Amino acid sequence: MIVTDPIFYLIAIPVVLLTGVSKTGIPGLFGGMAVPMLSLVVSPLQAVAVMLPILCLIDLFGLRAFWGVYDRPNMPILLVGLVIGVVVGTLIFGFVRQDVLRLVIGAIAIAFGLNNLVGWARNRPPARTSWRRGVFWSSVSGVTSFLAHAGGAPLMAYLLPLRLDKRVYIGTMVWFFFALNYAKIIPYAFLGQLDTSNFLTALVLLPFVPMGVRLGVLIQGKLDERVFYQISYWALLGIGVKLIYDGLK
Repeated sequence: MIVTDPIFYLIAIPVVLLTGVSKTGIPGLFGGMAVPMLSLVVSPLQAVAVMLPILCLIDLFGLRAFWGVYDRPNMPILLVGLVIGVVVGTLIFGFVRQDVLRLVIGAIAIAFGLNNLVGWARNRPPARTSWRRGVFWSSVSGVTSFLAHAGGAPLMAYLLPLRLDKRVYIGTMVWFFFALNYAKIIPYAFLGQLDTSNFLTALVLLPFVPMGVRLGVLIQGKLDERVFYQISYWALLGIGVKLIYDGLK
C-alpha cells in the first residue's frame, strides 16, 4: 500500500526538491542525505526503493540541461567502475549493515573534504586523469550508490582534485549517475525492491522533481568557479559529518 503518513511527505517533498538541486546545481550538496532523512519515517530499504524512480526522472532532466557535456577522457574510466560497483552491490545487498556503510562513506567524505580545504591537496596543481584511481573511486561510488544512493562522495573524491571546468564537472556527475541509476533498475527488481507500494509512493513525489532541477540550474549558473568548488568541498565535509552521525546512532 502507498505510504499515507503525512509526516513522511513533510520530509520527502523537501528531500526531492533538494535532490534535484544537488543533481544539477552543486553536485554533492545534498547527495547521500536523502536516504538517511527518509529513514527517519520509513525503513532504509524502503527509502532506497522509493528514491530510485525519482532519481531516474531527475537524471533525465539533468541530461537535458547538460546534453553532451562531460569529461570525455574520464567517462570510459568511470563506466568501467560503475559496472564493477553495480555487480558488487547486487552480490552484497543483503549482507551489508546500513550503519557501517554510512560510517565508511562518511569517513571518505570527511577525509577528502578536509584534504582539499586545509590539507596537502589545497595548493597542489590539478590531479591527472588516472585509470587506477578513477576505476577504484567510481567502483566505490557504484557500490555505495547501489546500497544507499550515496555515491556522490566517492566520485567527488576522484573528480574534484581534477579541477575540471565547473559545467564539465557537473555534466560528468550527471551522466555518470544517469547511467548508474538506470543500471540499478533490473537488479532492484530482481531483489524485490520495486514493489507496487514503493513505486506508487514514488509517483506521488515525481511532480516535485522539475522544481528541484530548475532551482539547481539557476544556482549553478550564478556561481563563479572558485566559489563553486569551495561550496562543493564544504558540502562534501558536511555530508561526511552527517553520515558518521547517522552511522553512530
